[in-house]
Amino acid sequence: MSKRQNISSGSPREPILGYSRAVRAGNLVFVAGTTSGGIGDTAAEQTREIFTRIEKALTQAGATLQDIVRTRIFPH
Repeated sequence: MSKRQNISSGSPREPILGYSRAVRAGNLVFVAGTTSGGIGDTAAEQTREIFTRIEKALTQAGATLQDIVRTRIFPH
């Protein structure tokens, strides 16, 4: 089994709820559902904040936005 690396965002909820912003397993990186955290007034501003957060997690895992293969968006 390949080594697992948990990538934390520093949220106090992560240890309580048992999740990480991202998890690297071998050469795969899985990013958890990400919100803007209330930053941004428009959908465009919120989307930029979300991708900033995702990019930070990917960087910590040794990946980039260009490595993304699939995304899912859940409207509310």
